[in-house]
Amino acid sequence: MAKNCKGVTVRMMNVVHQGGPVFYASLSRDSESCRDLLIATLWEHLLSTEIPLWKRCQSSGRAALPIQVAHDRLGRPYTLSGELRGPAISFSESGGTVWAALCGDDADIGIDVAGADEFDRDYPLQRVFHPAELHHALRLTGGDVADASALLWSVKEAAVKALGCAFHRVNPQQVNVKPLVARAAGGRGYIFPVGLSEKAGERFPPATGRSVWVHSLSQGRRWLSIARVMQRPAVNE
Repeated sequence: MAKNCKGVTVRMMNVVHQGGPVFYASLSRDSESCRDLLIATLWEHLLSTEIPLWKRCQSSGRAALPIQVAHDRLGRPYTLSGELRGPAISFSESGGTVWAALCGDDADIGIDVAGADEFDRDYPLQRVFHPAELHHALRLTGGDVADASALLWSVKEAAVKALGCAFHRVNPQQVNVKPLVARAAGGRGYIFPVGLSEKAGERFPPATGRSVWVHSLSQGRRWLSIARVMQRPAVNE
């Protein structure tokens, strides 16, 4: 589903069937205000869908308040409408384009876009991907190593953004991309379960017991991946 708001095309995906929708959009990075426009557009689109969870943000004229972005203790961004906490939001930049994703429920999310042009022949694949991961990704990308690498990297990056650990707490090989569960609805991309290794879980306990699902879509020679994390624990702000 796609809808044009203020000249920005907003699209929706359901990362997994148990969760709510995720709305995402992109803009060329040609001004300092492009990120603010993405935030405002996604927020307006969210309110227009009348999701019950966010009805409170429309009451007492709050829909007219400026939307701000704050961060929790793990550094994950989320929206604020006045003093009310709104849904999680995530950003990625690639190829001169800024992407943003806004969650339709109260889960944590992460978005990442990676291009095949970022993975040349000298890229240290063995330091980032497990052989089984790369083998599986190569099957999905017709044997194109650079394209397979972009797919895997976008999946891993989106997952660590959603978990809040990023790659300064865990390394890429400690993020395990498991064989895909299914093709996405309508054949538009793939859905992967992702988990952290036991060692990474010891270093980053907040990720323990959390279920991460990543929906990846091909964008030509780029891959767009959006991760959703269920079983969200309470985090004291």
